[in-house]
Amino acid sequence: MHLKLRRKALAITLAAMLAGVASSASAGGLQALTDQGLAPTDQSVTVSLVLRLRHEAELENYVRQTATPGSANFQKFLTTAQFADRYGATDAQIARVQKYLDQHGLRGEVLDNHMVISVHGTLGQFSQLFGTPVHNYVSHKTGQRFHRPARPLVMPVGLGNNVILASGLSNEWHYVPHHTSKLPVTNLRLANPPATLSAQARTAAAGNPTATGVPGQYTVGDVANMYNINPLYQRGITGKGSTVAIVTLATFDPADAEDYWAAIGLDTKPNRITQVHVDGGGGTNGSDETTLDVQQAGGLAPQANIIVYDAPNAGSGFVDAFARAVSDNQADSISASWGLGEIFNFAALNVDGASNTDTTDVGDLRAYHQIFLEAAAQGQSMFAASGDSGAYDTVRQLGAGDGPGEFTAPLTVDAPASDPYITAAGGTTVPVKFVNSKGDVVLSIDQESVWGWDYLLPFVPSRDYVFSVGGGGGVSVYWRQPLYQFFTSGTRRSEKNQALTYNDPATGPYTYLKLPGNFKGRNLPDISLNADPETGYLLVFQGGLYSSGGTSFVAPQLNGITALLRQSTGHRIGLWNPHMYLLQNIFGYGKWSAFNRISAGNNWFYAGNGRYNPGAGIGTLDVANFDMFLRVGF
Repeated sequence: MHLKLRRKALAITLAAMLAGVASSASAGGLQALTDQGLAPTDQSVTVSLVLRLRHEAELENYVRQTATPGSANFQKFLTTAQFADRYGATDAQIARVQKYLDQHGLRGEVLDNHMVISVHGTLGQFSQLFGTPVHNYVSHKTGQRFHRPARPLVMPVGLGNNVILASGLSNEWHYVPHHTSKLPVTNLRLANPPATLSAQARTAAAGNPTATGVPGQYTVGDVANMYNINPLYQRGITGKGSTVAIVTLATFDPADAEDYWAAIGLDTKPNRITQVHVDGGGGTNGSDETTLDVQQAGGLAPQANIIVYDAPNAGSGFVDAFARAVSDNQADSISASWGLGEIFNFAALNVDGASNTDTTDVGDLRAYHQIFLEAAAQGQSMFAASGDSGAYDTVRQLGAGDGPGEFTAPLTVDAPASDPYITAAGGTTVPVKFVNSKGDVVLSIDQESVWGWDYLLPFVPSRDYVFSVGGGGGVSVYWRQPLYQFFTSGTRRSEKNQALTYNDPATGPYTYLKLPGNFKGRNLPDISLNADPETGYLLVFQGGLYSSGGTSFVAPQLNGITALLRQSTGHRIGLWNPHMYLLQNIFGYGKWSAFNRISAGNNWFYAGNGRYNPGAGIGTLDVANFDMFLRVGF
């Protein structure tokens, strides 16, 4: 393969280039801060009011019917207008909210779905409206300067019956991208990789002509080889007529995506990328995340249109980007590769004196849930990366340890992937061999396995180097197990004796939250693909060539696959989860199954066991077989 790009060392650590994103994440307000007093009251901000859905139980039932063969509503998806009329806030409810805002000198713009009102005003106006001052702060750890409410918001009586969330009064960086770089390990390298990505390497990668066959340098062509996508391409299925959307918290340069597709020899639809800058658009921290999302989704569906909704990584940015993508209803499928530990949304992590078992004040989780329900009713498939911190999702933000000044690492999952109405994308490691400087094989992974870097323990100075890097997964302690998982063998309940505790050097351990044990929660991930950076992918970013991995690659890959399925079946697919779990429950694994079982590896707690497991979910996907089942209607 000939690359018309300036080549850089593949082992370069992208995280080091953009470390500000992860290090500045707030982790639910747990970082040490200096309060610098009242923020300027005349500063302009946008606050999103998320309106309460009507008839939510009825909506959930309708979504089930759209995914149930034989139902009168099977594949009868709603338009945005139909959703607003049936389940959004009524005109009278919106008028009452707008009237109350008018009384405070504010006016909002209502999305077409009648679920979100974007309100423009000043910090002073919103401080008065919600009964709390907004202060400026500085993080001791990162030096980040931001503003946020000094106390919890008090929802006014005039809004409380209609509004479930007011988001946007904080501009503290919030979410982290779920991509990870290879770990440089002394005296350990891939067995006989080609020196360059040459024509010989392409020939060696049997099947898709854009593949390399080289772990750590895989392309979308290798994904097609691994997961049986090529039969769709051979039928002329390329995503034509489909639209994929990327919801992200950073902007990007479309030229990087075009360069990647050209470099691997992929013929793509010209001028197919549209950028929608929500709330003014995202910043540059995390641009590599957005870049890889577009490259992967658009590479697997080379003739699909792409809409990139980018928003600031602060305040209501993520909620607003999702809401806009779903309300616009132009995309058949949507993916996001940013997230945060589910438990960082809980009240006890933010409110002094709150019960340390309180999981009721869940912030953005309820907002996402309503938006994802709308997407499912409209037939839009949703995907989210499950995280790259294995079964211990807080470690990436807070670290883990038992010493002074350290946090414990409870078993936790990532949000928004934990929501029942989005497909959680997990990670695996594909077969690979490593050799030492003498050429002796010192590490061999012989079957696709749950991704967890415990296999690197013999080659690193200490466990801290690799814990808990791996595919995110586990059991939600907020969302109950959805109906589609009820009959799935291998699902788990939450483990007992899990707590987030800080070992204060001065006063001793302080527990922020005790997690519910034996809770029958939503299990994730749902489905996995290769995500281990050691067997990862090429990324073109800012004119350079890098190697990267993480579940950030899997979510957009599933997004691109959905565009292929959309063209192949002639209709939107909708929420994948009911289809997948029904197929797995009925047909299991085998030659004609839509899934490949994962029987090895672990994500530091949950192990591959040949059935559903919270390390790799149902397993990996056989796309051609999945397409066949969807086309015949099983």
